[in-house]
Amino acid sequence: MKQIYVRPERCMGCRSCEIGCAVQHSKEKTLFSAVIQSPSPMKRLFVESTDNLRMPIICRHCEDAPCLRACISGCLYRDEKEFVRRRKERCIGCWTCMMACPFGVITRDKEKHIAVKCDRCHKLDVPACVNACPTGALVLVDVDDMPREKRQRLIFDEAKGGV
Repeated sequence: MKQIYVRPERCMGCRSCEIGCAVQHSKEKTLFSAVIQSPSPMKRLFVESTDNLRMPIICRHCEDAPCLRACISGCLYRDEKEFVRRRKERCIGCWTCMMACPFGVITRDKEKHIAVKCDRCHKLDVPACVNACPTGALVLVDVDDMPREKRQRLIFDEAKGGV
């Protein structure tokens, strides 16, 4: 199973991932049409910043997803690839999923009165946010390769003098 892996040390806060996400979820799927679309297409991830750190915050599609357990209408479900998805026609706008999400990445569409969350760009091989990231802060990694990725990152950090 492939997951989006965040490398915060590579994020420069350009928000290209947010733009790529919004464009992918626009009607025409082009930057030009997304800019003039009304209402504006909604992004499903957020770049947060402190004085010296920027980091994309994305849905983790948690194994024991609090949002999924909190959803009282059956809007949220786990698909065949184990991602937490939504059936927008079932959303009743109760916002329990928003309150339950530990990462704050479920938002509400004020126009349609429904919850909005990452769908992992299920129709694409590589999610739009990953494709849009110019620095490799977002990468698609096979979960089985994650331990190797972490070991390599540890070696890289130690080579820089220990971070």
